[in-house]
Amino acid sequence: MAGQLNVEVVAVESKVWTGTAKAVYARTTEGELGVLPGHQPLLGELRVDSVVRVQPADGPELAWRIEGGFLSVTTDGVTILAETAEAVAPASA
Repeated sequence: MAGQLNVEVVAVESKVWTGTAKAVYARTTEGELGVLPGHQPLLGELRVDSVVRVQPADGPELAWRIEGGFLSVTTDGVTILAETAEAVAPASA
């Protein structure tokens, strides 16, 4: 699907969210990162006690407070592997 990302948000105990998105925003140990379709592949360590935000292809923005983990960007999409992921209101992100 051109112009969209396949996104998976996974916590240690369960799959949290899967779908297509326009963008993913996360804070890594190297700084804030925005991922749009066509982004170069990368692997980043997620910052402890930060928020990951996803702009779904349809619907309102989603956000999760995470406790560390990794963000992987490949040609197949974006995967967030978090220790924990608790849904939060995007405005409080």
